[in-house]
Amino acid sequence: MGLSGSRVLVMGLGVHGGGVGVARYLVGSGARVHVTDMQSPDRLGASIDALSDLPVGYTLGHHDTSDLDGIDFLVRNPGVPREAPFLLEAQRRGIPIYMEMTLFFVACPSRRIVAITGTKGKTTTTTLTGEIFRRAGRDTVVAGNLRVSALGQLSRITPTTDVILELSSFQLEGLDAIRTSPRTAAVTNLMVDHLNRYPDMASYMDAKRRIFMYQGSGDGLLLNRHDAYSEAFATTAPGRVEWFRPDDALVGFGEPGSTWGGSHNLANANCAAALARSSGIAEEAIAEAIRGFAGVPYRQEVVRVHRGVRYINDTAATTPDATVAALSSVSGPIVLLLGGADKGLDFTGLVASLADPRSRVTDIVLLEGSATDRLVASVGEGLVRGRHRAFPDAVTQASQLAGSGAAVLLSPGCASFGMFVNEFDRGDQFNALVHALD
Repeated sequence: MGLSGSRVLVMGLGVHGGGVGVARYLVGSGARVHVTDMQSPDRLGASIDALSDLPVGYTLGHHDTSDLDGIDFLVRNPGVPREAPFLLEAQRRGIPIYMEMTLFFVACPSRRIVAITGTKGKTTTTTLTGEIFRRAGRDTVVAGNLRVSALGQLSRITPTTDVILELSSFQLEGLDAIRTSPRTAAVTNLMVDHLNRYPDMASYMDAKRRIFMYQGSGDGLLLNRHDAYSEAFATTAPGRVEWFRPDDALVGFGEPGSTWGGSHNLANANCAAALARSSGIAEEAIAEAIRGFAGVPYRQEVVRVHRGVRYINDTAATTPDATVAALSSVSGPIVLLLGGADKGLDFTGLVASLADPRSRVTDIVLLEGSATDRLVASVGEGLVRGRHRAFPDAVTQASQLAGSGAAVLLSPGCASFGMFVNEFDRGDQFNALVHALD
């Protein structure tokens, strides 16, 4: 794929860093780059600032079909759906369409790529896997769907580097163009998600399937033995299939003094440990890494203990199932910050969890959003103490409701768009508000 002298249009600069990484890589490779994004310059300010030293052109707030004239190829951001009208026009013109992962897999000098996907647990599993590899003395790079551009890490990668990638379903769509899958792949679990992007669960699973569908017979796929949806992957994988048990006891996990635990994290740790074993890493290094692991931000992160109340940031819980997992992990009475934008998901499991007599949720404070009306209809008004368009008001009310020994848990079970830039913005705002409490 020749880049020097190429005219490239980047569709979707975004705010997560992926578009910035793509643009920097392309310019550094000699391409002439123009960026188009439907968001306003104000919304994209940080990303634009990150490219201020480069000769990049912009069309912002709208798309202009004249930007397609004369380009050699287009790179779309994972956040841009395949059915976007501007993208369809590019396809009609026969313009090649790539993604960051298309470019990365072509350019990466190492074939020692371990890629992890799944509905939940991807980031924790990827981060822990990287820690285990490093503890074993391996030259390791961790990147992907963690707000770390994979293309931005290429200069650190040699043919002997172990590359640990977190890949979302959106990112995996980029592997079709080169019909390539990583040699080692893992799926943490599969749950119904992203039905605002995919028409049904089968389409969502098809996107996930790309992590292994182009593998060779000598490549490996690791699946969750207790995950029903994963059975369908096992029957279609072209390489060898291995399984991990999410509830196996692990040396180093949940030891006294550890702040990282819960059954969902035990599953993540078992997945990471199985990946490490398949790469020849000793049990001692696995145990040491697990013992020293403190978790990752935005995932049941204890932000502060103030006046006996624990403030827990689980903004990454963008599905009802993730909220259910958080509720089972947090001890003591819980004041739950819940609600947000609708992804078309089923709240039945969450409703059942809240209605369970053993539930520790004493109060619910709702965040305004397109899913919140449906939540109220499902959950009922019994535990609901307020509904807020202003996030500071929601956090203030939650803090007033929580007594000593309780937890204020931000685990919305919904997407963040509308009220926030993204779920990380939601989490950052929560942390700032919690630290401002007096």
